[in-house]
Amino acid sequence: MLGRDVVLAAGNAGHDVVGFGHTELDIADEALVAAKFESERPDVAINCAAWTDVDGAEESGGAALTVNGTAAGYVAAAAAKVGASVVYVSSDYVFDGAKGAAYVETDQTVPLSAYGRTKLAGEEATAAANKRHFVVRSSWLFGSGGGNFVETMLRLASTQNEVLVVRDQVGSPTYTWHLAYGIVRLIEGVEFGIHHMAAGGACSWYDFAREIFDQAKVECRVLSATTDMLGRPAPRPPYSALESQREHAIELPDWHDGLAAYLSQRASEKESVA
Repeated sequence: MLGRDVVLAAGNAGHDVVGFGHTELDIADEALVAAKFESERPDVAINCAAWTDVDGAEESGGAALTVNGTAAGYVAAAAAKVGASVVYVSSDYVFDGAKGAAYVETDQTVPLSAYGRTKLAGEEATAAANKRHFVVRSSWLFGSGGGNFVETMLRLASTQNEVLVVRDQVGSPTYTWHLAYGIVRLIEGVEFGIHHMAAGGACSWYDFAREIFDQAKVECRVLSATTDMLGRPAPRPPYSALESQREHAIELPDWHDGLAAYLSQRASEKESVA
């Protein structure tokens, strides 16, 4: 989702963009990564590759760490070798959610899950390998071109008249198109380091589901549950909304607006196919 939108957003902003999918560039192959960078010699590398299966990482921690951690270091090092800066996209799951308020860049990281630990490892590997790095933490991504919570809710609503959604996890649902433009703005400067870049506002998954059905004008009842009731393998932070304390923070639109924009894009894409 994010990789596709970054390629489009960077191109729209006038940058020359070369994008590689997994089949074209496996970032876990250190030699291949180095060769690609030597061949392309970019000014900036944006690493959108990730192991995103949060529950799967609990059983496959080594594989998740390879992609999210070790391979991120390969990308950052290869970028440094050709004089390029690097962007590593990280997650709100590097926090434990115990703060009870939105997290800022200087808050202590305490990941609860294997996934969160691998994303933190990627932050550290990127920073260690390239002084000219941007670490962009975002939250609850949804967008075109990939599976996401919005699509899951709409799919379930097409076959059943009620869904069960957790109410005790709060975050900032972020539209990847908005995040992509934020990242493109970021790379045009030199304010290296950690940046929190997520949609404005915060909600629970339960509130998000209700808003999805409301905006999409879909009749489906939303029942609330607790995280413990669903028994998922990976622990989640109860409150992981993000805010930036940077003086020149790049602020994204509110999550309600992101959802509206996504649903509009989704409708347009369906019309074009039809």
